[in-house]
Amino acid sequence: MSRNALLAITLCLTPFSASVSASAADHEVKMLNYGTGGSMVFEPSFLQVEVGDTVTFIPTNSGHNVRSYVVPEGVTAWNTPLDQKTTVTISQPGVYLYYCPPHLMMSMIGMIQAGEAVNRTDLDQKAAKIRSKLVMKGERLDELLAQVK
Repeated sequence: MSRNALLAITLCLTPFSASVSASAADHEVKMLNYGTGGSMVFEPSFLQVEVGDTVTFIPTNSGHNVRSYVVPEGVTAWNTPLDQKTTVTISQPGVYLYYCPPHLMMSMIGMIQAGEAVNRTDLDQKAAKIRSKLVMKGERLDELLAQVK
């Protein structure tokens, strides 16, 4: 393919690509030792987003990472490296429950909802299983579940 043909294709696709990416939002979640919600928290701990949005997890303090625990069907689970800023694309509607593995017992958990809670049954079942691992501040899980629409 000639250079001019490649340039023409690029120019034709650029406005479409820009309009698609312009509609998606990027949300940031900080991983904190101390925040407005107490110790060992994600801030914000609950996000309402749209499918196609991204969520960037920022290790504001060291010693944290993020592992998904509940994701909608068809979504690949994630487990980010320790102390690494990571961006996750929300690709399906539903609820995403995640936690910091080193601080799960301290209820360092968070939740993302995109559209309808199509996986609410799975969320409730898995939330019941993880509850026993939350040694401190277990009410955080109840507060997150209460926000799901």
